[in-house]
Amino acid sequence: MKDLVAKRYVKALIAGRNKDEITSISSKLNQIASAFSSEKFKSIIASNEVSNSKKVELIVSLADNIDSTLKSFINLLGEKRRFELLPFIAKDLTIEIAKMNNSYVGVVYTNEQLSSDFVTSIEQQFSKKFDVKLSLSQNVGDYDGIKVDIDGLGVEISFSKDRLKTQLIDHILKAV
Repeated sequence: MKDLVAKRYVKALIAGRNKDEITSISSKLNQIASAFSSEKFKSIIASNEVSNSKKVELIVSLADNIDSTLKSFINLLGEKRRFELLPFIAKDLTIEIAKMNNSYVGVVYTNEQLSSDFVTSIEQQFSKKFDVKLSLSQNVGDYDGIKVDIDGLGVEISFSKDRLKTQLIDHILKAV
């Protein structure tokens, strides 16, 4: 639900602005959104004992050189009691900028480190397939197979050893 409301705010922030202005707003909102990782900060923002004007001052102090437009936007969020939407708005605004620039960031999940040549090869193939600029990073974990997730494009492609075994067993059982 918060994501849907955040998208409306992002649409309003983008309307009538050029890429440079939107990029500037996005970088400042990302600075502010990073503070939401702190439990202490979240408790201050959620507190009823702290006035909205003090919350606005705190949030504005987190980013450098906030212009009047962004300050008004933060005031509006305070009036509507929607400060908790700031991380969602920052994320969605970053995705919109990626769409404007036609460049996306993705993650390759595996259980072992892949060579940089292989990751570059995957980047090139997907860039060609989707006609975008793509940058992939690796996340080495416990995924038994390989999965490529490109969030802004809504693309997720995976190959799992367990799924392959299951499908092979099903195929053999059907053949018998």
